[in-house]
Amino acid sequence: MLSVQEAEALILSLVDPLTRGDVEIVDLLEARGRILASSIASPVDFPHWDNSAMDGYAVRSEDVQTATADQPVTLTVVTEIPAGVASQQAIAPGQAARIFTGAVMPAGADTVVMQEQTQREGDRVTVLTTPKPQAFVRQQGSYARVGDHLLPTGCRLEAAAIAILAAAQCSEVSVFRRPRVAILSTGDELVPIDQPLQPGQIVDSNRYALMALVAQLGCEPVSVGIVTDQPEVLKAAISQVVPLVDVIISSGGVSVGDYDYVEQILTELGLIIQVRSVAVKPGKPLTVASFPDPDDPGLRNLFPLYFGLPGNPVSALVTFWRFVVPALRKLSGLPSPWQPTYVNAIAQQSLTPDRQRESYIWGHLKLVEGYYTFAPAGGSQTSGNLINLAGTNGLAVVPLGDAAIAPGEIVRVLLMQ
Repeated sequence: MLSVQEAEALILSLVDPLTRGDVEIVDLLEARGRILASSIASPVDFPHWDNSAMDGYAVRSEDVQTATADQPVTLTVVTEIPAGVASQQAIAPGQAARIFTGAVMPAGADTVVMQEQTQREGDRVTVLTTPKPQAFVRQQGSYARVGDHLLPTGCRLEAAAIAILAAAQCSEVSVFRRPRVAILSTGDELVPIDQPLQPGQIVDSNRYALMALVAQLGCEPVSVGIVTDQPEVLKAAISQVVPLVDVIISSGGVSVGDYDYVEQILTELGLIIQVRSVAVKPGKPLTVASFPDPDDPGLRNLFPLYFGLPGNPVSALVTFWRFVVPALRKLSGLPSPWQPTYVNAIAQQSLTPDRQRESYIWGHLKLVEGYYTFAPAGGSQTSGNLINLAGTNGLAVVPLGDAAIAPGEIVRVLLMQ
């Protein structure tokens, strides 16, 4: 049985990120959540020209060096410059231009006096304070210059990044394709959500949860459906999706019961079993397998990685958050670190450890007066209790051993993303 850290390191070593052959060009409006495949260099200066950061008056700083409320300086207003208009009127000594936020600075002016520090009468403006030279002027190229890198390779394109690309007039963008992830559930006891339950049957909720999580990570889920506990059926289902996907995820059938055939089938298909169990609670029975030689980079790019998750719903989700998420992040082209995100929180209740396994306790993470607090979800913390996962957002990590984490002590919490 591997430790959590050993399993994580081994799994990440089996993953090769998408390459240049996995790039596609998409319209910027379709790029949200995609991973940038090539860094973006600025085609223009930002700002494009010197412009005003304030409504006020564009002046020559030397004209107002002595301006105060007691000894103001009066200038002649020779032009008005709204945003979007480049004035042809240069500012000479003793002159000013009425200017608005975002408007291009006129030739000759180097400073903006905000309108609240002036008095206007006709074509004359009285300056009541001494502005610093360059005050309220956004200098051309002060944010970025032509050729500067705006966004790096591996950047996930969310709203801010898309705004930058739009400002740089990138109507299309090169992104990595979405990794394809096949998801199947195993077990004769499983039924689809639209079928009435008979005694002993269980609704296949895992597949829906895993598909949602895969999509949330920016990958493309491929639903294989429910596969019965028949070795030949499971073998056929896995074989069918091997050439179509980058990762295969199954839930159920990875324990040591009489009907748990996953490892047997994977071995028959020529996979190398890399992980059989991990010292984690919940989620001890975890199968990870690779096709067929993990040390050959050429083959690693041709065959999918296989994750066999436990069938109990909480175990399936915990092992996904802890082990599958880092693998999919690395595969997608995101830069390291790929590991889950943790925060330190103040435990609100005693958190009991397991002597042999690292425990993950699901509950509610809150920010209270600048500090995170963590309280376990109510009800039983058992791997079959899917119901009390509702509304939870963190997994408290309790190291294996004998020492409980007491109320008021710090606990490390994995964000359920």
